[in-house]
Amino acid sequence: MGDDAMGPFKLLIDGRLVDGDSTMEVLNPATETVLATCPRASKAQLDQAVAAAKAAFPAWAARPIEERRAALLAMADAIQAAAPDLGRILTQEQGKPLQDAMGEVFGAAAFFRYFASLDVPTKVIDDSPDRKVELRRRPLGVIGAIVPWNFPLILMAFKVPAALLAGNTVVLKPAGTTPLSTLKIAELVKDLLPAGVLNVIADANDLGGELTKHPDVRKISFTGSTETGKRVMAGAAEALKRITLELGGNDAGIVLGDVDPAATAPKIFGAAFQNSGQVCIAMKRVYIHESVYDAMCDELAKLAEAAVVGDGLEQGTQFGPLQNKAQYEKVLGYIEDGRRDGKIIAGGAAMEGKGYFIRPTIVRDIADGSPLVDEEQFGPVLPLIKFSDPEDALTRANASEVGLGGSIWSSDLDKAYELATRMDTGTVWINKHAELAPNIPFAGAKLSGVGTELGEEGLLEFTQSHVINMAR
Repeated sequence: MGDDAMGPFKLLIDGRLVDGDSTMEVLNPATETVLATCPRASKAQLDQAVAAAKAAFPAWAARPIEERRAALLAMADAIQAAAPDLGRILTQEQGKPLQDAMGEVFGAAAFFRYFASLDVPTKVIDDSPDRKVELRRRPLGVIGAIVPWNFPLILMAFKVPAALLAGNTVVLKPAGTTPLSTLKIAELVKDLLPAGVLNVIADANDLGGELTKHPDVRKISFTGSTETGKRVMAGAAEALKRITLELGGNDAGIVLGDVDPAATAPKIFGAAFQNSGQVCIAMKRVYIHESVYDAMCDELAKLAEAAVVGDGLEQGTQFGPLQNKAQYEKVLGYIEDGRRDGKIIAGGAAMEGKGYFIRPTIVRDIADGSPLVDEEQFGPVLPLIKFSDPEDALTRANASEVGLGGSIWSSDLDKAYELATRMDTGTVWINKHAELAPNIPFAGAKLSGVGTELGEEGLLEFTQSHVINMAR
């Protein structure tokens, strides 16, 4: 698909597809060539988008929830019908293999359908002879939704359908390096919603602060790094905006000595290297009991050596490039930390030629204290740490200042469960890792975030509690 087939791309502001006040180039990370020219919104266009959302809010909030639900279902149908085109655009701007990109498109449609199945009921707290108390839920107003570059569509679908179902209007900002598939969705759904209910702008990562501090935005839903999340929180403080922050993680897996290494290694490998490790809840450090340590190292190294890395459009590719040059160079730095602090047993270098390609890299004989273990690498390099006492492994896993997810691996489910109850993370998996579903609440502990996404709890985060307390 060439540029002519995928474009032109437009912003969506107040129900109209418009050019940006300037343009920017979007690169294909597999080739380092220009994929498309993209509209770039100005501060004035951001203000127009917020004004349109604010003007559209009263009528949208007043619509019966059945009508808002029908709009979400129509959006899901439109996204799914365009899956072949959206998948190819997503692969070319993000890098992931086409089958993974198609899965993300279908996943996004499924998330819209899930939220369309929910309700925002009134809850009667007290209905006694002398009083009646109701807990109602009202929409907040204009939502600013800021989405990162690793999963542009599925993370958009964490936010937009819940916000719209609750009766809010939205200004959506995808990442500056992956705006194209989101802008294409804006084009697909623009006539399925009243003007101004959903606005989509693209920027060169320079308008997030303006959106965050805009006086007419009542909530920011942000997914991204912890450091940027801190700036979002500070920017929202002036107006006491509501915030939901889904931030960085350094997910630990703890592998007990009773596992079958041959059966367990492929699951750990998949959890660590999906999307070339560019997943907030990827397994990013693995603590392995000494009795199975060597066997697990060998099995994981074999999987890494056999991995097929290449352009996501090529048949058979399992892992694409890093999404952008900055992340590519950062991960190469972490590999050097691993080379210094441990032993590389698979991978360990950039691939020759164009594109931000790094083969899956396994590092053994490394310990806490190395940046590769202590920090979030967000790329295809996995440190393996030996332990002898599960309590010590849990202590080390919990020592991180972040706490998005984690996992326990054991054939003794009671023992695994007991350890899981003491893992200081928002989610703990047992004998699996990184599984998400739209009906399962997702939240980070510590510096991994504020608030909850997904499930009924995630929907209610887009509402204001409204109590009516009536004397009888």
